[in-house]
Parts: sequence; structure tokens; C-alpha cells
Amino acid sequence: MEEEKKEHEEHHEHKKRDLTEKIRKNPWMLSTLVCGALVLLLLISTFFGGLTGNSISSNAAGQKLVDFYKSMGVTEITLKSVEEVSGIYQVNIDYQGQTIPLYITKDGKNVITSLNPTETEETTETTEIQKSDKPSIELYVFTYCPYGTQMEKAVIPAVKLLGDAIDFKIRQIGAMHDPSGCTGDACYESTEAKRQLCIEKLYPSKFLDYVLKFAESSEIGACNGDAACLTPKLAALYETLGIDKTKVNTCMKNEGESMYNAEVSNAESKGVSGSPTMIINGVTAQSERNSEAVKGVICSAFNTAPSTCSTALSTTAASAGFGSGSGSSTSASC
Repeated sequence: MEEEKKEHEEHHEHKKRDLTEKIRKNPWMLSTLVCGALVLLLLISTFFGGLTGNSISSNAAGQKLVDFYKSMGVTEITLKSVEEVSGIYQVNIDYQGQTIPLYITKDGKNVITSLNPTETEETTETTEIQKSDKPSIELYVFTYCPYGTQMEKAVIPAVKLLGDAIDFKIRQIGAMHDPSGCTGDACYESTEAKRQLCIEKLYPSKFLDYVLKFAESSEIGACNGDAACLTPKLAALYETLGIDKTKVNTCMKNEGESMYNAEVSNAESKGVSGSPTMIINGVTAQSERNSEAVKGVICSAFNTAPSTCSTALSTTAASAGFGSGSGSSTSASC
């Protein structure tokens, strides 16, 4: 009996160390702990104890959640705000420059990684995607949204496969991740949106390669938007793709703001606020975040699908955030 208890404790500590290491290596993992949800809930149950049903204050619950993650070795995490949602507390935390919503019961004893609605409004209707000879696909993103980059990594291989058979465009929504009151390069998300708009204008044939390499770079992600850290890494990326930094910077200075504002206005006019949002032939479309699934959704929008639709792509879900690894299937958005 004693050996079984000891084995259980060693197994528990091993899982805790493993989870902590993964969080340290992947700054997006706090918002994408799908596969580890059961392990996480087990840890939380151990940490907080049993249910009592007694409510604590919102600030106390928020701080308790932050202290829990700190106890697991997660650094650079601070409490931003707490609000009540559907009878529980939504704790908005700041982690490496990103605002991440997590949820905790009002007694402060159990964490819920995400809210998944069990009901839809009666007025909600599913609109069928209309078929066309050349489908139009728009992918709306925030440049630093972990789920936006996840979808870009899933979409781009499918888009490159289908080529001129489709009309594809990445659309900018705005900049939800820019620090409050920021100016200049400190507004890193809007700056990157302007950069991508200029690269698309100056180097259309290299644009998707840039976006994919940007999203797959864990080194760029580790900069957390810091201009001094980003500059040499972007310069290396420019050199790899044959992009002239001076031309891009000149475009950003002279045209970046106007192009960016036009994109934000376009997103607002279509009621798009979540990243990622994919619109096919004018209709919002859903897809799992792997290249094969995206290809299937796009190919279903053709009147007559091209032969390339029969080419198999990866069925592995792209990782959320920066990096080229695999991730978990999710419908989360920023």
C-alpha cells in the first residue's frame, strides 16, 4: 500500500514538472491547454482542495489563480482584471505581453480552461457557402493572436496548393495586443500589420512565405514584440526571402498607416472582430486547424473542384502561437 502511494506521488510530481517545462518553452500554452486539461484539473484539485460552495471575492480568486501558476514555475504572469461571466469568474491575466482569459469557480477551488456554449441563440442560422468557379477566401487575423498564427499555418499550405484557382487574401482586423498607450514600434501588433501589408504590396509572390515563416519562428515569438529583439530576426528573414528592408520600411512610413486604417475599416464594416475568422464567398466558414481540413472546406466551394483538391495535405493540427510544432484542434479565437 505504501509503495502504491509513493508511486502515485512520484507520478504526480513527474506530470507537474513536465507541464511546467512545456509552459516555459511555449508562451501560448496557457491559452491552449486542451490535451493537458485532465492533468491540469487533477493538479488544481490537489492544490485547492475539495468544494465548499463558499464564494470569495473576485480579486482574491484572481490572485489565487495567479499564485497557482507561479507555484508551478510560470514567471512573468500578472493579474490584469477579473469579471463575472456565467456565474463564474473570468480572470484576465497578462503573460509575456498577451492578455489571456482563464476561468475559476467563485469559491476559488476549480479552474475551467475555457467556456464552450451549450446553447445557441434561436436566431442563429447556418448559412451555406455558395459555390463559385473561383472561390474568394479571406482570413481575418490579429498578427500576434496565437490562434490567428495557428490558422495561418494551417491555411497557407492549402492556399499554395490551390494557387490561382482561388482568390485568397489575409485581412487585418486591428491590434488587440498592442500595449495600452503605446507609440511607434512599441505598438508591435499594428506595426507588424503594416509590415505585412507593405510586403504583400511590394512582394506579392513572397508574401505568404513571409507570413508562414513569421508564424513558425519561435525566436520571433520570444521577442514578445520588443523592437530591439525583433530587428535582427526580421532582417535575417528578409535576407532569406530576398526582401529589401529599406523598401519595406519606406512603404510602412509613407503608406502603412493608410493601408492599415483601410483594413480596420473593412473588418468593422463586415462585423469581423475575432481572430481567426475565415470568410469564403462572403460567408463565415469553420474548419479544423490543419491543412487537409482547410483544403476540404475551400474545395467544397468550387462549382467544379480542380484536380489539386485530391492532393493530400497534413491532418496534424498546427500549433497555436509562434513555432512550427503540432498543436491541438481548437476553435478558440482572440
